[in-house]
Amino acid sequence: MKLKGQHIFVTGGAAGIGAAIVLDAAQEGAKVSFCDINVEGGKAYEAELNSKGFQAMFHEADVGQFESLEKAHKAIVAKFGDINGAVNNAGVNSNADPVQMTDAEWNRFMNVDLKSVWHTAKLVLPAMRKAKKGSIVNIASIHARMSYPKYFPYAAAKAGVIGLTHNLALDEGIHNIRTNAVSPGYTLTDILEKWFTQLPEKRAESLAVQVMGRMAQPSEIAKVVSFLLSDDASFVNGADWIVDGGLHARFA
Repeated sequence: MKLKGQHIFVTGGAAGIGAAIVLDAAQEGAKVSFCDINVEGGKAYEAELNSKGFQAMFHEADVGQFESLEKAHKAIVAKFGDINGAVNNAGVNSNADPVQMTDAEWNRFMNVDLKSVWHTAKLVLPAMRKAKKGSIVNIASIHARMSYPKYFPYAAAKAGVIGLTHNLALDEGIHNIRTNAVSPGYTLTDILEKWFTQLPEKRAESLAVQVMGRMAQPSEIAKVVSFLLSDDASFVNGADWIVDGGLHARFA
């Protein structure tokens, strides 16, 4: 129960890694609020968690639009109180050509995968500064260090998330607010499974490079996040925790 009495907020919490983070935080004793554009899935997950005795609240939000995120933040704080820990998990993939991608497509993508991280911080930091305590965890990716063809916007955004994490750690550490990143490798989410279904040969290729012979479960990422949110990580600040089973250590 390392998060007992805490209010944890998770973006993109209706499915995948986000849903696993929501569940693990709840199991660790936290009140958990989460937002997503998937309203049906978010409401269903909220009901499921509450039926099991957890304290959970869902609110619709498009993190790429500050007004939408701000509306969700106000509603969530009104019910559960100030946010003690925030997890920026929401994101979308981008497979693009650097010549053909338009400015509008770039801006829509960056609003979700990078700008929203700043917007969440903008909303939660005032209360954290007042309390002289808080933790922010930003979900980055191993794509920030090594990537895949045609994923240049995604790699750029995730590298930006790590850079933003470093500066938030520097700027907010004086207030006893810690900011860290988690960079997952291949994780068996619905999005990845859909990719494998569309391109079956990619499953075998992906497994072939896994140092531990398997890919991560979302719950394995979530447990690292819960640790970083908790007082057990009281002197961990400005770090990027790579959770990829050793893939980043592999020679090409």
